[in-house]
Amino acid sequence: MPIAQLSSIPSFLYGTAWKQDRTASLTELAVRSGFRAIDTANQRKHYFEAAVGEGLAAAYRAGLVTRANLFLQTKFTYQDGQDYRLPYDPAATLSVQVAQSMASSLEHLGTDHVDSFVLHGPASHSQWTTADFETWQAMIKERDAGRTRLLGVSNISLGQLQQMARAHAEPPAFVQNRCYARLGWDREVRTFCREHNITYQGFSLLTANVEVLRHRTIGALAAKSKATPAQIVFAFARAVGILPLTGTSSAEHMKQDLESLFLELPPDAVNAIEAIAG
Repeated sequence: MPIAQLSSIPSFLYGTAWKQDRTASLTELAVRSGFRAIDTANQRKHYFEAAVGEGLAAAYRAGLVTRANLFLQTKFTYQDGQDYRLPYDPAATLSVQVAQSMASSLEHLGTDHVDSFVLHGPASHSQWTTADFETWQAMIKERDAGRTRLLGVSNISLGQLQQMARAHAEPPAFVQNRCYARLGWDREVRTFCREHNITYQGFSLLTANVEVLRHRTIGALAAKSKATPAQIVFAFARAVGILPLTGTSSAEHMKQDLESLFLELPPDAVNAIEAIAG
C-alpha cells in the first residue's frame, strides 16, 4: 500500500493486546499489510508497549512508513488494572501518574507525541468519580502540552458518560468499548457518541460475537458479496458509525480486514444485521 498522509481519524485500528513476545513482529506485519493506526496501552499485564515501539522502528527502518504516516493510540491504566510492572510511582498523585505513564509511553513508542491518549476505563464500574475527573484534567494537560492530539475513554457506560458531561468535563474525542451484538452493538453508547460528535471505537467485534459470524444472515450476505463473514461484520460496523479495531495475528486476515473498507452494505443488510441480536 503506498504511503499516504495521515488523516485526523483513521478508518481501521490494529490492536496489540495479548500479543506478548509476538508483539513486535505482528506490529511490523500490520504496518506492512497496510494498517496505519496502532492501538496499545501502557499496561504490561495485557500489552507489550515497548515491543510495539520495536515493531514500529523496524517498519521505519524498512521504509514502509514514517511517523507522520501513523496514528498511534495508547492508554493510561489505573493501578487496579495493572500487575506489578507499573509505568508510574504508585505512591504519586494521579496527576503525576498520568504524566509518568505518558512519558514512559513516548519512550516505548520512540516518539514525542501520540495521536490519541485514552483513559483505560473509569476507576469505578458504576460512577464517574473524582479520581476520574482528576485523571482527565491531567490528560488534558498532556494534550495541551502537545504530547497527544486527542483524548479518549474506554470501557465506559452510558451512565458514566452522562455523569462526565454533567460534571462539565471536556468531552472525549473517542469512546472505545467492547461491542456485543447481544447488547445491540452498544447502541445506547453509540447514540450518545453520535449526538456529542464522539467517534466510537469498537473492539472484539468478532471474538465477542462468534454466534453472529455463524448466523445465516451473515452467511448469505457474505456469499452474495463474495466476502468473508468477518468482512461483513467490519463493513456493518463502519455503516453504523463504528471505527473498527482488529487484533488478528494472521497476515491473510489482516489483508481481508483492510479489504472490507471497500465493501458497502445496502441499508436493508445493515438493518438485518442490527436485528440479529439487538
